[in-house]
Amino acid sequence: MGILSIILQALLGLGFLMFGFMKFGSKQMVDEFRRYGYSGGFRVFTGLVEVIAAAIIIWGIWNDTLAAWGAALVVVTMLGAILTHMKVKDAANKMMMPILLLILGIIVLVINFGALTN
Repeated sequence: MGILSIILQALLGLGFLMFGFMKFGSKQMVDEFRRYGYSGGFRVFTGLVEVIAAAIIIWGIWNDTLAAWGAALVVVTMLGAILTHMKVKDAANKMMMPILLLILGIIVLVINFGALTN
């Protein structure tokens, strides 16, 4: 695995840990999920998915297969985030972070995809 993948995995892992933990009780996240029309239970579920994805992608620094699975989870999660922002007709600037994380997740997935086929 190359240094690029390690750096991207560290960034994704730390970012997903931060955003995942925020979903457990940050007033901003509570208000946002309410604005999206989602329940508090779905907010907590999303936070758990993000924390799990972060752990998998960080462990993936030492295991290419985990890196690929973690990246796939990041990609799916960020597609959901982008679709949610589109659903509520948010401005493009509100979608920039999910789009950036989606792109980073795709790059990590492509770099480590070979581990899934072995």
